Formats: sequence, structure tokens, C-alpha cells
Amino acid sequence: MKSSTAPNTEARRCGWCGTDPLYIAYHDSEWGVPSFDDAHLFEMLILEGQQAGLSWLTILKKRAALREALAGFDPQRLARFTAADIERLLDNPGIVRNRAKLQAAVTNARAFLELAAHEGGFAPFLWSFVEGRPVQNRFRRLVDIPTQTTVSRRLARALKQRGFQFVGPTMCYAYMQAVGLVNDHLVSCPRHEEVASLAPDI
Repeated sequence: MKSSTAPNTEARRCGWCGTDPLYIAYHDSEWGVPSFDDAHLFEMLILEGQQAGLSWLTILKKRAALREALAGFDPQRLARFTAADIERLLDNPGIVRNRAKLQAAVTNARAFLELAAHEGGFAPFLWSFVEGRPVQNRFRRLVDIPTQTTVSRRLARALKQRGFQFVGPTMCYAYMQAVGLVNDHLVSCPRHEEVASLAPDI
């Protein structure tokens, strides 16, 4: 029997991850970790675009199938997809079969490559919106966490100007949370301090 004074990690996790093992693993190991890797940043950008109107758990469950279908989230390969490739993907039951989202993935791969070429990489462009260092929020309740911010609106405008699709301010804030531009783990969650310790020294 557990001691009543022992810390209950499960009870202290951010409540949004629920009890699904896949969701818990994502919360505990990936969400909020500062990412400076263009390959990972591109993958998460595509996944966030696929989520629109769906739960994030649905996307996590389809992540492996999406990776296989979308050229391993390789922007160079994905940018070469044609209309015939989109038609083929629409017959794949393992992914999100939405023509607009699939086309946006191809469009965003092309925009990603162009932006990265001009900015010396996607990561420097993205992190410039928070001056190169994660914003350390200290929210105590899920209801206090915003769905968009001034920064996410600026990011959405900048991405749209560069030809990206499915990049509204709400999606951009979710993306910022996912790749660690902001630390939105609740202060009661053990991951808040763990993620904060990963912030780079600048």
C-alpha cells in the first residue's frame, strides 16, 4: 500500500492528457520540450495542421500512419507530391482523409523549404518570436491557459504571408506549446520544472 505522503505524479499531471497511455507518454516526454530541430519542427507543424477539428489524441494515434504516408515528414520529398499523390492518400484509411489538409501539408512543405532557405533554417525564424528563449508561464488551472496570444497571432500572420496554410493563431499557439516556445505545463505538474530546466542559456 502506498504511503499517503508519497507524491502522486499521476494526480499532478496536467489534466488534459487524461489516462490514455499514448497521451500520457506524449505529455511526459515531448510536449513543451524546447525543439530547435527543423525536422521535428516540421513534423509538428504538419501534425498540428492535421488536427484542426479533431482531438490531439486522434492525431497521436494516426501519427505513425501519417509519417509513412507523408514521406516520413521529409519536406523535400513531401514538397514534390502531386495531385495524383493526394488522390492516393485519400484512399488511406489510416490517416486524416481530408483533401484540404493533405494539400496544405504539401503546400506547407514547399513554404517551409523556401522560408528555411532564406532564414538559415526554420528554427531561427520560429524562435525569434520569443527572442530565442521559451516563455515560462506559471498557470495553476487549465482554464487559465489561453488558446491564442499576441505572439501566436504575429506568428500566424508571418506564416500566412509566407504561403503557409492551416496556421491560424489558435493552431500556432498549440504549436508553440508543443515545441516548447512556451512552457504551459501547470505549476503543479512535475514536468513544469523539468521542461523549464531545458531552456537554453543565451
